[in-house]
Amino acid sequence: MRKKWRRMKNHLFHRHRPVLLTSSIMAENTATQPKQPIHLNMIPKLDPEYVAFHNEHLINLTPPHTLPWDPAIRNGVAVPGASEPLKVAKTQDFDLPHTKFRAFTPEGQAPSGGWPLFIFFHGGGWTLGNIGSETTFTTNMAVRANCVAISVDYRLAPEHPYPAAVDDAVDSLRWVIENGPKELGIDLTKVAIGGSSSGGNLATIAALKAVELKLPIQLVLQLLIVPVTDNTSSINNSWKENQLTPWLSPERMLWFRHNYLPNEADWTKWDASPIFAPSDLVAKLPRTWIAVAERDILNNEGISYGQKLKDVGVSVEIEIYRGAPHPIMAMDGALAIGRKMITDAVTTLKSVF
Repeated sequence: MRKKWRRMKNHLFHRHRPVLLTSSIMAENTATQPKQPIHLNMIPKLDPEYVAFHNEHLINLTPPHTLPWDPAIRNGVAVPGASEPLKVAKTQDFDLPHTKFRAFTPEGQAPSGGWPLFIFFHGGGWTLGNIGSETTFTTNMAVRANCVAISVDYRLAPEHPYPAAVDDAVDSLRWVIENGPKELGIDLTKVAIGGSSSGGNLATIAALKAVELKLPIQLVLQLLIVPVTDNTSSINNSWKENQLTPWLSPERMLWFRHNYLPNEADWTKWDASPIFAPSDLVAKLPRTWIAVAERDILNNEGISYGQKLKDVGVSVEIEIYRGAPHPIMAMDGALAIGRKMITDAVTTLKSVF
C-alpha cells in the first residue's frame, strides 16, 4: 500500500507541479489543464480511494461557480459515483403549495400503526439538485430502514432566495400532518427528518420550526449529513483548516451563499444559520445524528452545532469520516467510505423506528 501511495503521489506531483509557460503556449495548454486538481498539501490527508476517483472522474469537471449563471448549469453538475437506487413498491409525487415532493414506499406490509416516515432534503447549496438527485440515498432509507421516505423538491436560488426553501420545508411538514396518514399510511409518532449539506441545514431548521409553531408531529430523529449550520463561516475561522479541500471549495460555498442569501443581514438569522437558534427551541429537538467529513470546510460547523445541542441536553452522536471530503455520501457506488456513511445512516434510522 505504501509503495502504491508513493507512486500515486509522485505521479500527481509531476502532473500538477507549477511550470513557467510562455505566452505562446499558455493558450494551447489552457484547455488541457485540470479544472479541479487536488492541492498537493491535501493529498496525504485524503482517503486514497477518493484521491484515485477524483483524479479519474472529477478533476476535469468545470466548477459551476466559475460559469456565468444559467439555470441550465443544473443539468450537468451531479456528483458522479452513486450506486443504483434500490427497488421500492411505489413511487408517488405530491404537490405542495409552491413545489412538490416524491414519496418512496417499500415493499411488504406496513406495521400495524402505519409506516414510519423519513423526510429528506437534498444537497446542492440551495442552488443545485432536484427531486431525483439523491434517490439512491432516499431509497436506501426506505428499503433498508423499512419506512416511507420522501424527498422534498424545494425551490432553488438564485431564482428563489431565502426564505423560499424554508417555507417549502415547513409546507412539507404541514402536508405530512394533514395528509400523510391517509395518502401514505404513515405513523405521525415515528417521523425522522434529515438532509445533506444545504439539505441538512433545511432539515434542522424545519425541526426547529416544528417546535416554534407547535406542529402536531412527533420527530424522533434528526439525521444531518455534512450540514451547513453557520452562514457566517469563512476561511478566517472555521473553514481555515480545510480551505484547500477538493470539490466544496470556499469559493464554491460563497457562491452558494450569495445565491441563497444575497442580503448579508440574513446570514445570522437562525432559520438561515441554525447555530444561532435560541436555546429554548434547540433544547426541544429530537435525538440527533450528525455525519461530518473530516476534510470538508463544513466539518467544524457541524461539530459546533452538535455541541450546541449537547449543551442543552439533546442526545447527539457525531460521526467523523476520516480523510473524507464533502461529497462522499453521493459516491457510495465508488467509495467504501461513502457506503459506510449510508449504512451508518440506515442503522441509526432503524434504531428509532
